[in-house]
Formats: sequence, C-alpha cells, structure tokens
Amino acid sequence: MSKGIALSVTASVLFAVMYYYTSLLSPLSGVEIFGWRMLLTAPCMTVFMVVSGEWTRVVEIVRRLAGKPKLIVGLIGSAVLLGLQLWLFMWAPLNGYSLDVSLGYFLLPLSMVLTGRIVYGERLSYLQKIAVFFASLGVLNELYQVGGFSWATLLVVVGYPIYFILRKRLATDNLGGLWLDMALMLPVAFWFVQGGEQGFGVFDQYPWLSLLIPLLGVISASALVVYIIASRLLPFSLFGLLSYVEPVLLLGVALLLGESIKAGEWLTYIPIWLAVLVLVFEGFKHLVRQRRRPM
Repeated sequence: MSKGIALSVTASVLFAVMYYYTSLLSPLSGVEIFGWRMLLTAPCMTVFMVVSGEWTRVVEIVRRLAGKPKLIVGLIGSAVLLGLQLWLFMWAPLNGYSLDVSLGYFLLPLSMVLTGRIVYGERLSYLQKIAVFFASLGVLNELYQVGGFSWATLLVVVGYPIYFILRKRLATDNLGGLWLDMALMLPVAFWFVQGGEQGFGVFDQYPWLSLLIPLLGVISASALVVYIIASRLLPFSLFGLLSYVEPVLLLGVALLLGESIKAGEWLTYIPIWLAVLVLVFEGFKHLVRQRRRPM
C-alpha cells in the first residue's frame, strides 16, 4: 500500500509541475502547449496500454462502434469535453486563471457528490450533507462578492461531471475510452500546433524549446501512467482521499505564479476547504472500517 500512496502523491506532484511548467514555454500560447501535450502524450500512452494489456479495451469499443456507428457522436462529445479540460489546464496558468482552476478542483469532489445524488439517486451521508453545507457557504459568498464563479471554475465543476456521466452511459469509462478520447483530439492538437504563430518551426526559432517541449510530453505521460498504476494498487476510498493533494498543489502553483487570494475571497475558500476536510474525514473513517473487517 505504501508504494501506491507514494505513486499517487507522485502523480499529483507531476500534474502540479506540469501546471507550472507551462509558464516556462514562452512564447508558446496555451492552445499550442495543449497541442504539443496531446501529440506527445498519445504515443506514450499507446505504448503503456499495449505493454500492460489494456489495448483490448480499445478493440472492444471499436468493435461496438462498427456495429453501432451512431456511437461516434457520443465518442466525439466525450473527446470534446475532455479536450476542454486539458486545454484549460494548459491555458489557465498563462492567462491569470490558475487560482480559478484550482478552486474548481477543490469544488469538484462536492460537485461529484451532488451529481451522484441528482443523476443516480445516491443518498448523501450525514457528513456529506455537512460538507455540502460548508461548500454552500463558500458559494454564497462568491455570489455575493462577484455575482458568480468565473467561467474557468464552472468549466471544471460542471464539465467533469458531465464528462463522467457521458462516459458511463457510453460504457467507455475505462482506459480504452480515455485513449479514444485522446486519439480523437489529435487532429485538433495538430491544427493548434501547425496553425499557431510558431508552428512546427518553433525549434528553429527558439532552440531551447527542443528540450522543454519533449520534456512536457514526458511529464504528462509519466503523470498519467503513475496515476493509473496508483489507482490499481490502492483501495478506492484511499485513492479518493489522495486526490485532494492535487488541488492543494495547484493552489500553491497559482500563488507562486503571482496570483493572490483577495480579502473578500477568504470567505469563499475557507468554507470550501472545510467541506473538503469533512469529505477527507469521511473517507478516512470508511477506510478504517474496511481494514477492521475480518478477512
């Protein structure tokens, strides 16, 4: 289990490093960085899936697609939803929205809890109700301060649950579905790189990027592979708890990049952090109960 914990934390650190890393890739724009990330990550993920035996998942979905061509519409929608999230992750640190995105990731677990209640009729536990109450206080303060959350925060909070719902309904909620999402993004990624100001000649104009851009692909692929391995080694509840490490690190990156939490925003962040702590406590209790059960 200690190996799984180490890998999960490593994955969160790598995602945070990638979040900061975009600031080093000047003069590339956010969409160009997104394009390069996809073009470099997809081949690495393909190798991992072939070696690990997960490629059969892709084959299964392609066979279903052959028998039901209309499935392509859902697959394209799934790829678009994921593409928006990956693009935002690359774009936000360069455009002063890293704090908004980190807030979105803090709110995401609560958004997923409410999605389960509304869409799937799952009952909220006592502690989940308390967490929702605290988060609601933060939401109300943000509405009072600025009239609502930024579009970047809402894209994370609303976009990811919709993406997960769609994947579940398409029965593509596995690595094969993730690979197909990324594969369908490749033409757009190629267009972003080719159509950018720098294009594929970027290495001639800025030689130092010949090292930095491939390293982006290594970081991205490594983070994804380590994350997948960790998910297999850990109990689901513990893996879920460790997912809260990432938004904490993203907040640190946002502050490192020069963004700051304004005085009025503390009443947004503190209740949301309290809500996250309540969910962490609930997950910890669940984990302890599981370990105490007789084998």
